[in-house]
Amino acid sequence: MGTMGSGDKRLLRLERVGLVVAMALVTVNIWTGGPLLALWIGSRAQPDSGPSMFAIAVAAVSLGVISYVLVRLLARIDAVYARVAGRPSSVGRHVPWLRSMRGERPHETKHARELSPLEVILISMVVLVFVLFEIWFFFYSPSPIDQRSGRSHKAPLIGLVRPGD
Repeated sequence: MGTMGSGDKRLLRLERVGLVVAMALVTVNIWTGGPLLALWIGSRAQPDSGPSMFAIAVAAVSLGVISYVLVRLLARIDAVYARVAGRPSSVGRHVPWLRSMRGERPHETKHARELSPLEVILISMVVLVFVLFEIWFFFYSPSPIDQRSGRSHKAPLIGLVRPGD
């Protein structure tokens, strides 16, 4: 086997970075682009007379299909990344009804493996969405719980200074 030159290493690194960026973009679209596209598709099916169950069903089904496609795309990009990075698939699936109940199989004690870039991206997105939701809920949403909370719809955006304040 030959050794890789510095140009090959740069190209491989660039390909890995591109795949991580693609994973991040697909993950963001699972949270944002997919639901917005499903709402747009549902709005195209809505009659002029107002909301209908058909339009709501179209939006719900399209959201399911779009989410499924994006998740499958994310899995495919992760598989390509694993192949490019030389990371073997460590997933060994044994369905529960085929496992031994007697515990006669020796359990492998593997040390904790590193998180894959996909796992890091997914964890980061969940934390980011949770934090953004909390910020919106506590500082920007009108309170349906307590109308005396003092929150107004005129709350400034973070970092935005209004003239005269």
